[in-house]
Amino acid sequence: MAKRSAGLLIYRRSEGLLQVLLVHPGGPFWAKKDHGAWSIPKGLVDENEDELAAAKREAEEELGVAIDGVFEHLGSYRQPGGKLVIAWCVEADFDIEAISSNTFVMEWPPRSGSMKEFPEVDRAGWFSLPEAEIKILKGQRAMLADFAEQHGAE
Repeated sequence: MAKRSAGLLIYRRSEGLLQVLLVHPGGPFWAKKDHGAWSIPKGLVDENEDELAAAKREAEEELGVAIDGVFEHLGSYRQPGGKLVIAWCVEADFDIEAISSNTFVMEWPPRSGSMKEFPEVDRAGWFSLPEAEIKILKGQRAMLADFAEQHGAE
């Protein structure tokens, strides 16, 4: 069975325009990548865990902020690697400068024997839908299209 992830497409209205929140993955592999590297906050669903509960947990772990609101099921999206991402959208607003991500440890540089700690998310940003389409991972672009269709946005 393919791995399942769950995530939140968080949005806000700013001066009448919809903006979506995307996060940039931390760690050395992603450090110099921008276009096509950002994601919605998401992560793996634990065995027997409710998918929406997993999406909320993952967003809080990656942002350091509990997200509350009316959660609308957006859809299920098969990623190029085979993983299934189940997504909800929710309207929420907060200061992205205040995010505080959980961390992970990995050997860095490779084969050095030195273990380093990195944030799972090194930054977040609010983007218009056209900007987000450039920033987001290719496998998640369909989420933006479905969101735009559900909310009458372009």
